[in-house]
Amino acid sequence: MRVVGIRGFLVGFAPDPALGNASAVIRRRDFLLLQLIGEDGSAGWGEVFASPFAASAFVRARLAPLILGRSSRDLGRLYHDMVATLGYDRRGAAMMAISAVDMALHDLAARSQGMSVAQMLGGGLRDRLLAYASGPFIAERGAPYDAYPREVEALLRRGFRAIKPRVGIAPRQDGLAMRAMRRQVGPDIALMVDINQGYTVGAAIESARRMEEAELLWIEEPLQPEDVGGYRQVARAARCAIAGGEALASLAAFRDFLQAQTFSVLQPDLTVCGGFTGLRRVAALADAFDVPVIPHVFGTTVNAHAALQAAALLTARRGGGPMPYPFIEIDATPNPLLTLLGPMDPRSDGTIAVPDAPGIGIDLDPQRLEPWITDHWRLGAA
Repeated sequence: MRVVGIRGFLVGFAPDPALGNASAVIRRRDFLLLQLIGEDGSAGWGEVFASPFAASAFVRARLAPLILGRSSRDLGRLYHDMVATLGYDRRGAAMMAISAVDMALHDLAARSQGMSVAQMLGGGLRDRLLAYASGPFIAERGAPYDAYPREVEALLRRGFRAIKPRVGIAPRQDGLAMRAMRRQVGPDIALMVDINQGYTVGAAIESARRMEEAELLWIEEPLQPEDVGGYRQVARAARCAIAGGEALASLAAFRDFLQAQTFSVLQPDLTVCGGFTGLRRVAALADAFDVPVIPHVFGTTVNAHAALQAAALLTARRGGGPMPYPFIEIDATPNPLLTLLGPMDPRSDGTIAVPDAPGIGIDLDPQRLEPWITDHWRLGAA
């Protein structure tokens, strides 16, 4: 299937209430949604969530000339050609642009063959994944964790059996909040926390110690994303698993963290590390270290459905939760770009099905994006 057109949609919204974590208050969420058009009119979708504006410019200037007129089935060759354009920017917006194009190429190539991406890549190892709620978030005003009991109860009613709140205000408060949450949910609900790069090494170790009674599956991103030495210290001191990797883009970065024995759970993001091609390379590397891979997902319906396809292909490993890894992360906040095609709440058993429809499993009409479009462009016959 030749690619004859490319469309870029910069979309975004202001979350209400704003989303607080240990490092920032998120008042605006912006994304690039990339649509590749095939010669028969079919479309494949990709996404950037971290640097959408810079990635959009890179697609237009450097990647589009490589892609237009080429077959979407030449996935390996196209990925190689795109990576050859990177120059110095191997861990930033340029790699995110490649990620979006690679994701869209896989979606388009699978659609042209009438199969899901997981089927095209050899067949999924599972047809459902345990969904974990990404939330609650820290309150901007008042006591930061006071609303957690009410918000957690709402997540349980939605069917979640695994919950990942944000912490990182102070070690003592983290411990109090998570011990209370464990008492609230009981022993059978999986709990993890995300510190969003908010602590120094000493604070991260102290927070982990104070949260031990909560029996966490993992503590996510306690430090800045490339602090290999700091993560090694925290991993050696903490009794529960340390997770991370969403901010890593290059295979070399993942290699460095795995060699240093920092992460017990690896979390590459399809929109950052190179799309399906990049994530599969990271997963193969992780397999050599016997480390489980769980895709990081915090964006629109495009990355969420792409991550379901990718997670279906990953090696199963037991991490102590209700089901073996991999799980699938679900943004539990009000996100109209995630629920464009309907809610993504789990079924009664706490799982979400992996779609077996062609491509990543969704048909997204660009008109649905109109309320959230801030800019758009088109190249070729799009």
